[in-house]
Amino acid sequence: MSGRILTINAGSSSLKFALFDSETLAEVTRGEIEALATAPSFPDSLRKLLDFAAAHLDGGELSAVGHRVVFGGASHIAPSRVTPALLADLDRLTPMEPLHMPHNLAPMQAIAALQPALAQVACFDTAFHHTLPFVARNFALPRALTEAGVRRYGFHGLSYEYISTRLREDFPVLAAGRVVAAHLGAGASLCALQGGVSVDTTTGFSALDGLIMATRSGRIDPGVVLYLGQQGKSFAEIEKILYHESGLLGISGVSGDVRELLASADPHAQEALELFTYRTACEIGGLAVALGGLDGLVFTAGIGEHAPAIRAAICARLGWMGVVLDLAANDANAALISAPASRVEVRVIATNEEAMIAKHTKKIKEAVAFL
Repeated sequence: MSGRILTINAGSSSLKFALFDSETLAEVTRGEIEALATAPSFPDSLRKLLDFAAAHLDGGELSAVGHRVVFGGASHIAPSRVTPALLADLDRLTPMEPLHMPHNLAPMQAIAALQPALAQVACFDTAFHHTLPFVARNFALPRALTEAGVRRYGFHGLSYEYISTRLREDFPVLAAGRVVAAHLGAGASLCALQGGVSVDTTTGFSALDGLIMATRSGRIDPGVVLYLGQQGKSFAEIEKILYHESGLLGISGVSGDVRELLASADPHAQEALELFTYRTACEIGGLAVALGGLDGLVFTAGIGEHAPAIRAAICARLGWMGVVLDLAANDANAALISAPASRVEVRVIATNEEAMIAKHTKKIKEAVAFL
């Protein structure tokens, strides 16, 4: 019987997982463990997850576990087998991405303790963006800081890799051209794809940069951070403001959830949505400059896949670029939502980061077995 590959995407309060057939990579099941912060212990939650996976093996075995790791730094530009040395190296990178890395590392460490013989693979969100050219990668900071790793890395790479793969498989002509992929969810970003390769993106040194997000500020004047410090705010307070109290939630005072904002009659909710769509359209224009034009625009992730009003508002600001929506197709969440007259092909493609993790895990597992 075929085995199974388990994928894990761990956050601060929840853990998303999926189970795949290790031969065909067909998805078997998926789910989420919530309220991790209040669970008796993280290892207990992992033990229950492994027991759940064991109940869905259908006579096979759990052959490997693949993990989403938000930050890989400059060195980790490809999926890697989890070893004590890798865990130690990633732990050293934690200060560069302190809000995500501890949660990404915890399940790898727990599984290593619970089932040390079980193969694990780390898949890095930043790896897809290692192709960024100098002009898209570097800040205008002292060279010593750049050489110490203070540069733009980009995030949501597993999602963009999946979109790039789907474009190559299903729309090869578009894939060979100039495409902006819009990963719009609670975390949001854009990626400029030239022939399927990342050449620029809106996130930078951290996942805080770029677009307005559910509770994150997105791009702001660094002077704001200095001002907050001068006003007596502690580092922890500033971090809380920028990551957890800003974005759509901060603007609206209502919610960081686009669905709730769309349903709200509060004028501040409408202001939040207008600012979100305005900034997103502006950033798409900037990435079109990086690409030297635009052949395609792909919406993905929760908002991108399921919020026609948001897509319409963004595209309405891109008419000067030749973007023309088929409003009926857009309202129906169709796969192709641009009108025949549109010079830019606009598509909606559901992302699947778990499928990319499973694919990489299978490849690394087979390579290690061969060696």
